[in-house]
Amino acid sequence: MSDRLPPLTALRAFDAAARHMSFQQAAAELNVTPAALSFQIKSLEEHFGSPLFIRHNRAVELTEAGRVLAPGARDGFETLTSAWRAARRVTDHASLTVTTGPSFTAVWLAPRLYSFARAHPEIELRFSASLELIDLVHSEVDLAIRFGYGPDTPDLHARKFLDDWVTPMMAPELAQKFHRPQDLSNAPLIHQDDIRFLDPPCDWPAWFRAANLPARDWTGQRYSQADHAIDAAMSGAGIILGRGALAARALQEGRLVAPFRTALKTIANYRVICANGAENRPQIVAFSNWLIEQTSGVADLARNHDLVDLRDVSPG
Repeated sequence: MSDRLPPLTALRAFDAAARHMSFQQAAAELNVTPAALSFQIKSLEEHFGSPLFIRHNRAVELTEAGRVLAPGARDGFETLTSAWRAARRVTDHASLTVTTGPSFTAVWLAPRLYSFARAHPEIELRFSASLELIDLVHSEVDLAIRFGYGPDTPDLHARKFLDDWVTPMMAPELAQKFHRPQDLSNAPLIHQDDIRFLDPPCDWPAWFRAANLPARDWTGQRYSQADHAIDAAMSGAGIILGRGALAARALQEGRLVAPFRTALKTIANYRVICANGAENRPQIVAFSNWLIEQTSGVADLARNHDLVDLRDVSPG
């Protein structure tokens, strides 16, 4: 038996039929007639020297040889498709696909994007607001913006562009009532669960320890997304331990105020991540540099506070 591979079109027909277990559905996927697909599979079986499908009146099933071949054929076409997409991305300098978290997209990125579009009209931006881990080497996504610690895997290139810190933030009318840190002992608190993964915890008990305040009842509203918590704070519903990076615009516009000096700083940061070697593509360089330029306002806000390292107030 020869190891010479059969024609790619015949293997493609087999792969589609094996996935659907239907010649009719496989033909529809490949945009050919069922007769043409059946001919391709028959030629493949002749090349192989043995049947790969058992034909029934209204169904098909794989033979033992077909069951052995099917996973390799599927993986082979998936690998080939990924390689083709990756090769096309290398030569594409006109588009950039970015994935980032929903909250960062809503409250930080989207309001600033007009300046990037104005400076780089030649780049078509596409966004996916998701925290799902993406394979940046083989997927169609070019760039990920992620908040956390790292380090990232060796096949990825990461560039830090923004540190984060937290401090009590509230609507201006609430600031008239809660003048001093001590006044927060009976204030309505808002909790954010989007940073619960941080270790040590970056939460209200940690901030109270940093401010040398006694513990209190920690009940209050909880939000899984930072932008929802920020909206609740701007409405006057309570006081948020706001993240400087995400609440910067609300602070600059006066919709929130951060009246106290004490702030917590974590070693977690925002990073822009791409596949190794892709960091020099023109549109990735342009977008990464633009991100860094946009962080100056957040750094200016941080200078209004005394940043306490979160590790220094850890209960452990």
